[in-house]
Amino acid sequence: MNNLKHYTPDDIPKEIQTYESKVNQLGVGKTGKVGIIDLELQADDTGKTVITKQFSQVPLQIQRAVYPENLLPKMMYLYIISPSGGILQGDRYRTDILLKNKSICHITTQGATRIYSMNSNSASQILNIIVKENCYLEYIPDQIIPYKNSRYYQKVNLNVHNNSTLIYSEILTPGRVAMGESFEYDICYLRTHCRNQDKKIRFLENTKIEPKKQKLNNFGILGDYNVVGTIYIFTRNEIVIELEKKINQDIKKADDSIFVGTSILPDKSGVIIRILDNKTDSVLNLVLKIVEICRKKILNTGFSKIRKN
Repeated sequence: MNNLKHYTPDDIPKEIQTYESKVNQLGVGKTGKVGIIDLELQADDTGKTVITKQFSQVPLQIQRAVYPENLLPKMMYLYIISPSGGILQGDRYRTDILLKNKSICHITTQGATRIYSMNSNSASQILNIIVKENCYLEYIPDQIIPYKNSRYYQKVNLNVHNNSTLIYSEILTPGRVAMGESFEYDICYLRTHCRNQDKKIRFLENTKIEPKKQKLNNFGILGDYNVVGTIYIFTRNEIVIELEKKINQDIKKADDSIFVGTSILPDKSGVIIRILDNKTDSVLNLVLKIVEICRKKILNTGFSKIRKN
């Protein structure tokens, strides 16, 4: 696992590559610059989801598994933490998560993903999630906060069996607004791919925001909003239409200031929901509301929203 290529995306966009140069601080790939998580989850003989394989390397760690849901006591909750407090220039993160044998899990982060200011190079993160047959995963991290002059590339590779469910979300903020920073980062590039068990493409999306080069208030980008949330729901195609209808019915009751759009993915393989607002908390609350709707529809159980202590 000492090969830097293992932790560096093999398709770094040219817009990110322009920032690659010799790092004057701790070099790319050095100890403390490569964060690793490698997890395998399975249901045991009682149906309780447990960790059957675990490896991590600072600056990425996993807290001890907990089971806070009274209505679903066999569902595991995992929390990803970073003692460094954020992602620095030259950092290379990689997370591999495998669910199998009817495992059910909710994964989140200890706090926001902070992308610190950079004067050289860039940072990247690879997330590989495999959800085998008859498994269920909610991957709901807190928001991404790109600091002034930061450069970040995130590649998400999802592989979800047609008979399983993955709910994956991202929330991108304009930066440290409380510190007077808003859209002062160089680039945030998010690439998300999903395939099924036969490697058939279910969904591809690229999101590139370069605030210093784009007019973000244009129609078709962010318009009058500055926080964007995205939820990808990959599940059994026979429930997709009904699920999207239920989501649309329930989110109409949300705050009128929030703009929400939903679309059914090709071959009814899932639903994508886009949320625009000017408050991060409002977007996150709506994300959790949608998770609640999905859990009720797919697992026939409630969602306590007990996520952080």
